Amino acid sequence: MRGKRKRPDVAEFSLHLTDNILSLHQELVDKVYKHGPYSAFKINDPKPRDIHKATVRDRLLHHALYRILYPYFDRMFTSDSYSCRKGKGMHKAINRFRKYGRKVSRNNTRTAWILKGDIRKFFANIDHIILKAILGKYVDDKDVIWLLGKIIDSFATNNASEVGLPLGNLTSQLFINIYMNEFDQFVKHKLKVKYYIRYADDFVILSENKAYLNDQTPKISKFLRRRLELSLHPDKVSIRTLTSGVDFLGWVHFSHHRVLRTATKRRMFNKLKRKSTEESVASYFGLLKHGNTYKLTRTILYSE
Repeated sequence: MRGKRKRPDVAEFSLHLTDNILSLHQELVDKVYKHGPYSAFKINDPKPRDIHKATVRDRLLHHALYRILYPYFDRMFTSDSYSCRKGKGMHKAINRFRKYGRKVSRNNTRTAWILKGDIRKFFANIDHIILKAILGKYVDDKDVIWLLGKIIDSFATNNASEVGLPLGNLTSQLFINIYMNEFDQFVKHKLKVKYYIRYADDFVILSENKAYLNDQTPKISKFLRRRLELSLHPDKVSIRTLTSGVDFLGWVHFSHHRVLRTATKRRMFNKLKRKSTEESVASYFGLLKHGNTYKLTRTILYSE
């Protein structure tokens, strides 16, 4: 309810809060709970995305599950997984990238090669059967597995499929990390990759040996396809040197600095042109402080 009390669906649920919670509790006890429908809408962040929002009743349950399951699973994840985790996040990921770049290049005295990969239609292709099998390896409680199954099967990319997770669910963030932890463990322990970072469906591997990275690409593709029913995006797999610039998580990274991606820069100026408030300017300054953006910052300041 925090920050959402004025929203019609939250206000309606709050009006009979105790009755609604008791009713939900009884459905869970009797194991007759059914997940409700989703309301769909589109956002541009930065590319068009379909968001599916569950009802307040179901979102309450998602939060309850997440609160219990997140700390249990989080300790199983590798330190190189950065999305939707406490104490991690995008800025930590790009700082780790800079640190790894320095290590691999021996403080910029050698060539550092970076394999960058992206998984095609990530959320839309998560296989329900595989996800439930992975959860079954870690969760012994049959009631919890039953409930997780209800949430997973409440959404599919199309009516005839058992694939896809909704972008709007809090539980989807956790499910994604549990699903992709299989890939993280494969990269770290089977391929024994030392310098690896993953943020959601984007990942990078750093090495001083280009041939080594070329050798890993088909192994990664084969694992994703056979184990997780996922595939690499054919147009977004590349091997480049750090000195030539690597586009990762909204920034183009070089040996000694990083600059904002051109598309991000253009989008920022378009938004400021349409609606420039103190809050929006402050938020962009907060973003820009994470890179080499002196000229960009001055441009915004003098355009105010």
